[in-house]
Amino acid sequence: MSKLRPDRNAPLGVFDSGLGGLTVVRALRALLPDEHIVYLGDTARVPYGTRAPSTVVRYAMGCANWLVSREVKAIVIACNTVSAVAPERLRADLDLPVLGVIEPGAHAAVAATKSGRIGVLATAGTTASGAYARAVVFPTGGNRSINTPCSLANSINVVVIALT
Repeated sequence: MSKLRPDRNAPLGVFDSGLGGLTVVRALRALLPDEHIVYLGDTARVPYGTRAPSTVVRYAMGCANWLVSREVKAIVIACNTVSAVAPERLRADLDLPVLGVIEPGAHAAVAATKSGRIGVLATAGTTASGAYARAVVFPTGGNRSINTPCSLANSINVVVIALT
């Protein structure tokens, strides 16, 4: 599906399963201070990480459609679980760019590690998806990530650690 040429003045849409995505909004504001941002935190159904992938996709489509109704020019998925299981579906169904948080987090961890190992503490849903294992790729080739489901991650979503 070809993407429409969005209105440059339209806002960016950002959503998360709760309020943790506000850290993504803060980073976007630092990088793009003149950008308008519409944020949706789905606190009614948090956490997503304990839900079945089909449920996460359904929730993500609902959030994304709400943002589309606000005429956003692009969507940033600030939720690791949604970024792990639903971005392809959102990209296929929506006529605008959709960005997740897993690849940027994985790339930052790869750049920061000195030992060539990455630790990922994430929700069961994020870990089971294998998204971080696929995204952690070193320039010399290979993947050396340690992915561990963590109940604490239901509250914080994910922690990516560059193991030194």
